[in-house]
Amino acid sequence: MTIRRAVLWAAAGVLAAAIAACDHPPGDVAASSAPPPVPTPVGPLPGPQENPARRENPYHQNVAAMAEGRTLFVRMNCSGCHGGRAGGGMGPSLRDVDWLYGKTDAQIFASIAEGRAHGMPAWGTKLPEDQIWKLVAYITSLRTPDEPHPPS
Repeated sequence: MTIRRAVLWAAAGVLAAAIAACDHPPGDVAASSAPPPVPTPVGPLPGPQENPARRENPYHQNVAAMAEGRTLFVRMNCSGCHGGRAGGGMGPSLRDVDWLYGKTDAQIFASIAEGRAHGMPAWGTKLPEDQIWKLVAYITSLRTPDEPHPPS
C-alpha cells in the first residue's frame, strides 16, 4: 500500500467518524431543523395595507396652527429634504396629490412620528404630539387658500 492510499484511507476514516458523531440522540434537535430566523421589520410598507387608527387633528383648519406648523417645518429643517415650500428635493414633494404612505391627517402624523424607510427620520421621540399635529395642519394646508407663506 502506498503512502497516498494510506492517507486517503485515513481521511475516509476521519470523515466517517465525523459523520457518525453528527448523529443526534432521539429527541435532540439538529441544527438544520431549527426554525428560520424571524424577519426584522424595517418600518411601514407603502400602500394601504394598514391604516393607522383614525385620530383627529386638534388643529385641523386652524390658521394659527398652520402658521406655527410652517415655522416648525423650517426650524426642524424639514425644508432641507422636502424643499423650502415643500415642493420636493432630496425628499418627496408634499405638494403632490399622490402620497406613498397616505394623505389623511392620521397617516401624515404617523409618517412624521414613526418615520419611513429610505430617509424619513422618526420625530415622535423628539417632538411633542401637538407640534406634530401643527406640522400636519401646515402640510395639509399646502395648495389651499389657507397655506401660510405660499410660493409666489
